[in-house]
Amino acid sequence: MNKYELALVVSAKLDDEARAAVVEKAKGYITRYEGVIGAIENWGKKKLAYEIQKQPEGYYYFIHFEAEPACAPALEKEMRILDGTLRYLIVRSDEEVEVTEEAPAEEAPAEAPAAEEPAPEAVSEEAAETEQETPAE
Repeated sequence: MNKYELALVVSAKLDDEARAAVVEKAKGYITRYEGVIGAIENWGKKKLAYEIQKQPEGYYYFIHFEAEPACAPALEKEMRILDGTLRYLIVRSDEEVEVTEEAPAEEAPAEAPAAEEPAPEAVSEEAAETEQETPAE
């Protein structure tokens, strides 16, 4: 069995019960195709990068599951016609994912490590060397 992750963006226009029903339906499709559901992450309401069906926001859910390779294409067919979903994506995951059932706290985006800058005196020495090497007219 392979490990998969289903990323699901549900319409923000739906009420809580309808959103829960969409997620339950997606879980039902996974179990219908003999998948084993692991953790479910609820990331809550987020602003979309661009409007989808004239909606600027959506609720994000990530469902981790294990299934046979034939499950992914069959699940994709079901997700394509599921009402209430704005977008979905099924990806194969090779790593173990430890997830709690709680929504993650808002975190600042991870900063890329800064490139080491040369010391100020090293810069001035390099500049002095290039000035000396340049012939004067």
